[in-house]
Amino acid sequence: MLQLIETIVKPLVDYPDEVRVEMDEQESKITYKLSVNAEDMGKVIGKQGRVAKAIRTIVYSAAGSHHGKRVFVDIID
Repeated sequence: MLQLIETIVKPLVDYPDEVRVEMDEQESKITYKLSVNAEDMGKVIGKQGRVAKAIRTIVYSAAGSHHGKRVFVDIID
């Protein structure tokens, strides 16, 4: 899943080497924390959050039920 998020985000940004994705797994949820260069933040979020919503939709669909855990994608500034 980490590689999927990187594959989606890297073509969108000007500084692909600074894209970082970390996974935080707990009992009932998995949170993927995405961080990018400050200048690329607007590109990842998009107008009215449309790009961020699309990224989350793809990740949620790819995760499926994932062993009964909820999946979240957080964009860290």
